[in-house]
Amino acid sequence: MSSELLLAARKILNDKAVRRFEEPIQLASGKMSTTFIDGKAGLAEAGDLRIACQAMVEQVTAAGITFAAAGGLTLGADHLAVGVAMVSDRQWFIVRKEPKNRGTGQQVEGASIEGVDVFVVEDVVSTGGSLFKAIDIIQAAGANVVAASTLIDRGEYARAEMETRGVPYFPLATYADLGLDSV
Repeated sequence: MSSELLLAARKILNDKAVRRFEEPIQLASGKMSTTFIDGKAGLAEAGDLRIACQAMVEQVTAAGITFAAAGGLTLGADHLAVGVAMVSDRQWFIVRKEPKNRGTGQQVEGASIEGVDVFVVEDVVSTGGSLFKAIDIIQAAGANVVAASTLIDRGEYARAEMETRGVPYFPLATYADLGLDSV
């Protein structure tokens, strides 16, 4: 798919989220890179976030996938979960990294997802660790993961793992789309 919306989202991400450094820095995956992608700062303007979220929704709906709620692991997915929910008129939820240690002890906040078809979102993946953690928690909460999307996939591992898990996967951009090295 190469709709105008998807191309606009990729341009925004390339222009505003991709930062290059002379010296390598450590990524969340533990890998080193001279390129850092900040999906939160890159989509800090409401219009840019709207375009990216609309492109995410367009990709999954073009594949014939429907969902009732969107969410993912905090902090990478927070803005995307709410944005996707708003542009698609669906519910949103956020997955805590650890269960809340007081009150109800919930690990999933926002919409109740038990028995619900959900769309999992994440900002940037290198190996997919945060994305897979979110999916595991969401499935343990009783939700049906019908699709997952990321702003940018920096490597090959996440796609292969998603195929193994049987979850349709829709990155808005890959490292190759943006002319970056794989990590």
